Amino acid sequence: MDQELTILKDYLKQKGLRLTPQRESILKAFIENEGHLEIEELFDRAKAIDSSIGIATVYRTINLLTECGLARENSLPNGKKFYERLFRQGHHDHLVCNNCGKIVEFEHPLIEQFQKDVALKHDFILQNHQMALYGICSDCKS
Repeated sequence: MDQELTILKDYLKQKGLRLTPQRESILKAFIENEGHLEIEELFDRAKAIDSSIGIATVYRTINLLTECGLARENSLPNGKKFYERLFRQGHHDHLVCNNCGKIVEFEHPLIEQFQKDVALKHDFILQNHQMALYGICSDCKS
């Protein structure tokens, strides 16, 4: 968590903001998670660390984490948003269940190569991408 904390501190300093105990607790709750979190889940985890945290503080802090590159916001087709760690995480794509919202991370070298090929064909400099495939998971299929 030390590197993430340093990144957040530096970003807040640039913005003329300070690192509050609540922001630090929210960061801790966020980076301890291995998967994907909706705001409500992050709020519950942060509240378990520091009972003084309010939901508005979680929203503001996740925006800061996204802005400074520690988090990425993803949207589901139903409009719900989830957040995942970016720092020290390898690139991956997502399978998303339209029924229960389950998210499965995956990587495939051919997909990565095809994306590079498409960008090259269109004389496009690829800097980043997100891919999500939507369907029904095996649990919901049963």
